[in-house]
Amino acid sequence: MKKILSVILSLAIVIVLASGCAKSANNNKTSAKTQDANAKAKKETVIKVGASPVPHAQILNFVKPILEKQRVKLEVVEMTDYVTPNEAVYDRQLDANFFQHQPYLDEFNKEKGTNLVSVTKVHIEPMGLYSKKIKKIDELKDGATIAIPNDPTNSGRALLLLQKYNVIKLRKDAPLTATQKDIVDNPKHIKFQELDAAQLPRVLQDVDGAVINGNYALDAHLNPLKDAIILEDKDSPYANILATRPDNKDNPGIQALAKALNSPEVKKFIQDKYKGAIVPAF
Repeated sequence: MKKILSVILSLAIVIVLASGCAKSANNNKTSAKTQDANAKAKKETVIKVGASPVPHAQILNFVKPILEKQRVKLEVVEMTDYVTPNEAVYDRQLDANFFQHQPYLDEFNKEKGTNLVSVTKVHIEPMGLYSKKIKKIDELKDGATIAIPNDPTNSGRALLLLQKYNVIKLRKDAPLTATQKDIVDNPKHIKFQELDAAQLPRVLQDVDGAVINGNYALDAHLNPLKDAIILEDKDSPYANILATRPDNKDNPGIQALAKALNSPEVKKFIQDKYKGAIVPAF
């Protein structure tokens, strides 16, 4: 009887020890998996970028898989105005933004006392004059009303475009931020209505024409190549840029994004999807 009890006790000890070893092994495996997951999470860079829906957010969403291969997770925040994206980057709510050209950024920095910088040029969105009432620029009637953007750089850009097609004439040394005060000749007595750039497609029924930024034209299902009466050419100095804070410019995630935005894949995407309505700037 004693021998039987001794055997049973020995078996119990062996089972307990074996169970303990198994649990220890499982715990070690779980711990190793957790460490691996944490290590991978630490290596992954997350960047949050504000962008206009069309075409900026579309381009950013296209490069997501390219960045994922480099362990960079891109979060795209769509914004529809021209002020919030810069404020959000400056206030560190966003890492970067993609919606504006350099002249606009320069004017914003000057007006707001910020110091945001360009990381890289990506594409050009030709600004054009659109109308529901006329088909050609020479059909503009005396006293016609043309709506233009109300921010300094895009307002000046619109006036320069109209000057190029002899609708108005600006003073000789008028800057890129030209205003109506710089107009020295207005033979058709054109009246200008300044509105927020995003609102311009909505007023086409109420004016004789509106000078609209390319992204807002596309967003309103207007094709710049087919629907614009006059349009900027490929030599436009208003290339859209990826912008960020000076201290963030060399961030590996931002640099990876900049490289992806200037890649052959993105060039082909822009050419295939927008068919000349948007032109690569690299």
